[in-house]
Order: sequence, then C-alpha cells, then structure tokens
Amino acid sequence: MKKIFLSLIVLLAACTFQTKHRGYVFPEDLESQVADIKTTGALIEKIGAPQVKTMYGDEVWVYYGADENYRGPLKPTFTDETVLLAWVQGNRVLKTQVLHDADLPDVKIADGETDIPAAIELNAIEELFNNIGRFSPAGLGQ
Repeated sequence: MKKIFLSLIVLLAACTFQTKHRGYVFPEDLESQVADIKTTGALIEKIGAPQVKTMYGDEVWVYYGADENYRGPLKPTFTDETVLLAWVQGNRVLKTQVLHDADLPDVKIADGETDIPAAIELNAIEELFNNIGRFSPAGLGQ
C-alpha cells in the first residue's frame, strides 16, 4: 500500500503546471504605446534596450516575449508570443510593427547536428587528458 501511495504522489508531482515568462513583459496596449514613439530614447525608456539589432540592411531593433508552459513530463509549449520590430535610423524610429502568435511562422527545428568544418572529434579520455595543465589552481589569479 505504501508503494502505491508513493507512486501516486510521484505521478501527481510530475503533472504540475508551471508558466515561466521569457523575454520582455509587454504592456497590454503595446500597439497604442509604440505608435506615438518617434525617437530611440523614448523607445528605450518605454520598452527597454532591444534583444537584437540587425547587422545588415535596415537597422531593426527586435524585442521578444513569450510564456513557456510546462505540463509535467510533456514538452514545453509557448503561448502569448509577441515580437516588436522597430525600424531605426540614427536616433529616429521610422516604423514599428507588433507581431502576435498568429502572425509568426511555425519553424521546425531540424534533427541532428550541423557539422563544423575542421572540427577535432575527441572521445572522453582524450578530452580529459587534453585539459590537463590548462587550468591554474584556484586563488592564484592567473
């Protein structure tokens, strides 16, 4: 009886529901708040620093926020995904666009790994011996 009770407790503990917020926590009226923003200073003051700035083409600042939902042993799911894109030129915000769940494309992650050219493959023993002498003892400041 104790084993069955313990199994049920473990099973119930594995079925908990938890939500963690990832990225920015946007206000409810995000579209109306960013519509009147004309400078990068005002954007940083209202939303914060961007997570990503594009390197090529138009300078676009990207903000992302989502809720990551955990349901026991199942894979996590994402809801309330929101992306704020701000096209910037110098200190001016030219245009903003807010994308929600339905606007975002479904991206399928490919299985497997990407090969790295000229990568050295080491097994666990080779890794162990390769690291000998690489690290200084703690407290020497080197």
